[in-house]
Amino acid sequence: MKIALAQLTSGIDPAANAHALAAAVAEAAANGATLLFTPEMSNLIDRDRARASASIVAEEADATLAAVRAAAATHGIWVHLGSLALLRADGRFANRAFVIDATGSIRARYDKLHLFDVDLPTGESWRESAVYAAGEGATVVATPLGLLAPTICYDLRFPDLYRALSDAGAQIIAVPAAFTRPTGAAHWHVLLRARAIEAGCFVVAAAQTGVHADGRATYGHSLVIDPWGEVLLDMGEESGIGYADIDLARLEEVRARVPALRHRRTIPPVVQVS
Repeated sequence: MKIALAQLTSGIDPAANAHALAAAVAEAAANGATLLFTPEMSNLIDRDRARASASIVAEEADATLAAVRAAAATHGIWVHLGSLALLRADGRFANRAFVIDATGSIRARYDKLHLFDVDLPTGESWRESAVYAAGEGATVVATPLGLLAPTICYDLRFPDLYRALSDAGAQIIAVPAAFTRPTGAAHWHVLLRARAIEAGCFVVAAAQTGVHADGRATYGHSLVIDPWGEVLLDMGEESGIGYADIDLARLEEVRARVPALRHRRTIPPVVQVS
């Protein structure tokens, strides 16, 4: 089946971001895609916390989510909405992904498990946990493509999550992201290819790209990778819509060729010796 990826340069205006997403939904559907994938923080990228706080609302009030649901229903296409910044009932923020079906109904939600708290050699410092609350579980959802598992950005560095998802039957794993340029150049391709190979899954990674209105720069290179680790699509650094085909027969072929998933064992406690 044909899928679409929206590579975006989301900004500080949620209304403009919602408009861009609705247009991407329409374009993907017009070009025959069954499912559109969008990046992390599709509704807002703003590292000015005071300014961003005024735009982050509860799920039921989020205009971006409403616009994407309406567009999905209008155009008859599924959407993996990579993530939105949303206000939780406890006053903290959630970095939340959605799987939306072709009627506009929400089929699954996922809150980012691993929060990005790092100091980079470039001087960039990020403390996602200062504002966002971590999720508490993972999910796999049935779609026309197959069993889809949402993850988000920094989750990519924790292979145990991807093992758990493939053990739960995942066939396609989404990794929407807003990767920084230094970490993207160093690790983006190799980590995504490794996760696809280890999990025996297709990996679909829609990414933010370019220089954003808040001054941050993201890496781009939205990717689709098959279970053998072959890159089916690399969108480079330009914003736009990209397309690839997902054929689950390829997944079964790869898993039969190297049946590592069947050979997995529970690792006993590691003993340290001197």
